[in-house]
Amino acid sequence: MKSTLTNKRILLSASAVALALTLSIGPCAADSKDKPGPGAGRPQTALAVRGKFIDERIADFMAKNNLPGLTMAIVQAPYVPRSAGYGRASITNDELASTRTMWNIGPITQGFTAVAIFQLSEAHKLDIHDAIERYVPGIPAAWGKITIFELLQHASGIPDYRRSTDFNETQKYRPADLLALVASKPLLFKSGTEVHLSATDFILLGLAIERASGMSFREYVRKFQIEPLGLRSTMFAEDFPAKSFLDRPSQDTTANEHVRFKSEIPYIDPVEPAVGYREEKGKLVAVDGKSSESLFAFGAIWSSAEDISVWDTALAGRTLVKSLEDHALIYQPTKLENGTTVPAMAGWEFTHHPGFMEVKGSSPGFSSYLSRFTAASELVCVTLLTNKEGVDLTGLARDIAEAYLAGLGAPIDTDKIVTRESKYSVDETVVRLESQLKSMYIPIFATFDHSENARKAELQLRPTKVLVFGNAKVGTKLMLDNQAIALDLPLRLSIWEDERGRVWVSYHSMDHLADEYDIKDSGTVQSLSNALEGLVGKAVNVYDY
Repeated sequence: MKSTLTNKRILLSASAVALALTLSIGPCAADSKDKPGPGAGRPQTALAVRGKFIDERIADFMAKNNLPGLTMAIVQAPYVPRSAGYGRASITNDELASTRTMWNIGPITQGFTAVAIFQLSEAHKLDIHDAIERYVPGIPAAWGKITIFELLQHASGIPDYRRSTDFNETQKYRPADLLALVASKPLLFKSGTEVHLSATDFILLGLAIERASGMSFREYVRKFQIEPLGLRSTMFAEDFPAKSFLDRPSQDTTANEHVRFKSEIPYIDPVEPAVGYREEKGKLVAVDGKSSESLFAFGAIWSSAEDISVWDTALAGRTLVKSLEDHALIYQPTKLENGTTVPAMAGWEFTHHPGFMEVKGSSPGFSSYLSRFTAASELVCVTLLTNKEGVDLTGLARDIAEAYLAGLGAPIDTDKIVTRESKYSVDETVVRLESQLKSMYIPIFATFDHSENARKAELQLRPTKVLVFGNAKVGTKLMLDNQAIALDLPLRLSIWEDERGRVWVSYHSMDHLADEYDIKDSGTVQSLSNALEGLVGKAVNVYDY
C-alpha cells in the first residue's frame, strides 16, 4: 500500500511539473503556427508573447513613454476576461488607475456617433443619404448637399476646425462656434472623391442627431447606448462631478475624502475621471478635462476600457445596430464615387488582416486605442486608454492580442524590430513613405525591390521592398558616439507582405540599436525614434490625428 501511494504521488508531481512548464512556456512552436479554428482560440493561460507577460510589456511601455497611467481590457466575445489599471489616474493625487477610471476616449467617440446615426436611420428619423442642410440650417452653401453618409466616411472635403489658426483648445466652444472657424474656408476637395479626417464632419453629425431626435447629443447617446448597456463609467465632462464619485485625497488628514469608503458604499471602487497630461520640455503638464467638451460628437465621451469593451461587444452583435445592412456599412472600407476604395469608415480603419478594424487617436491629455478582430475564429478586441497625449498604442495592442491568441500580432520580434501593419499594398505604402520623406526633406538614397530581383533570379518572393534614407547630421551624431553603428546607417525601412497577405513596415528599434552599440546620446536616439514613428504612422494609416 505504501509503495502504491508513493507512485501516485510521483505521478501527480510529474503532472504538476508538466502543467507548470506548459503554462510558463505557452503553446509549442508547431501549435503556434496553426490557425485557430472555430470554437478554438481561447487564451493561453500564460498570456505571454516572446517570453514576456502582458503586464511586463505594459510596464516596459509605460516606462519608455513616461505614461502616468494606463488601462486595458480584452474581449473574447461575449466575455471581458481581462481588465486592469496600471499606474496613476492623477500624478498629484493618490489615485490609482482602476477598471472604473474614466479617460477621455477622444476619437473612439466617433463610434458612438455612428451608432446613433444608424439607430435614427432604423427609426426612420433620418436617411443617411440625406443632405446635411436638411438637419443643420444656415451652413455654407458649399456644405449643404454633402450627405450624412459622406460625413461618416470623412469624404466631405470640409476642413478640420482643429487645424484652424483661430482654434484654442482651452476655450469653451459651442458646436456652432466650431463650424464658424472653418465656414469661410474652401472645400479641400470635391465631396465624395477623397477621404480626409475632419473633426468638423462629426460636429455636423452631432447636430444632425440633435435635430432628428429632438434631444441633445449627450442625452441621446446616454438613453440609447450608455443606459441600456449599464455603462456606469461612461459619461460626458458636463456630467462631472454629479454622476462621478470624486474622492480626492488631501494632505490634511481631517479632510481626506479617501476615508469615505469606510462608511459610504459608492466610494468603494469609485468612478473617477483621470487627469490628462501632455509632455512639455520633458515634464508632464496637466490638461483641463473640460477641454474635451468642445470635441462634441467627435471626441467628448469619457469611459473606462471595461465599458468600451462592453459597448464594443454590443456593437459586434445586433444590440445597438440591428440592421445587417447597417452593420455592413460600419464594417466595410469606404467606396468612393470614382471607384477608389479607402480602407476606413466612420473613424475605423481596416488592414489586410481579415476582419480586423481599429480606431485610435489623441485628444487633449489622452490617447486611446480600440481594435477588433471580427473573424469567427478570433473575436478578440483590445482596448487601451492612457492619460498622456500623443501616444501611439498600436504596437502594444497588437502584442497583447498576439499574447492572447497566436497569429493576431506581427510575425516578427517587435522587441528588436518595430513593425506596423499598413492599410495599403506594398507599392502604395512605399509611395506614401517616399512622399513623407520628401516632405521632410530627407534624401532617399536607394529603393530595392527584392521580389523583382528574385524574379530575375527565377525565384519567387512575396512583395518586398526596402527604402534606404537618412539625415547626415543626425547619422553623424550617432557615429561620433560609436562609429560601428555605421553598419546600420543609413536607415532602412522594409515594406513586405506576409503569407496571409498582410502588409507590414519594419525598421530596427532605435532603443535596441542604442543598446547594441552603446550609444550614450539618448536625446538623438529619442528624437530619431519619434521621427521614425511619425513617418511610418502617417504612411500606414488613413487618418492623420
